[in-house]
Amino acid sequence: MVAITFIEFDGSIHKVDVPEGTTAMEAALRNGVPGIVAECGGACACATCHVYVDDAWVDKVDAPSEMEEGMLDFARDVQPTSRLSCQITLRASLDGLVLRTPERQG
Repeated sequence: MVAITFIEFDGSIHKVDVPEGTTAMEAALRNGVPGIVAECGGACACATCHVYVDDAWVDKVDAPSEMEEGMLDFARDVQPTSRLSCQITLRASLDGLVLRTPERQG
């Protein structure tokens, strides 16, 4: 299992444990984490699962693909640590990952 902490814009914290191979988006949806809409269901075809990777984890998460970077153009309030949670596949090395949700999705 991989532990993830989602922190909402208002500071509310949601800690979840999910199996390896699950995406961060799936983890949020399966555990009722507010702020992740995921309109496209994880196909990297929208920007409604936008998150900010905590600074301590940026170098541990794989870099975004060109397709993901293109979709981030449609997200609100993009920052250097912005990612689409559907594109972050969870593995043992990401145990403890911290992701923050934006105030609003795309």
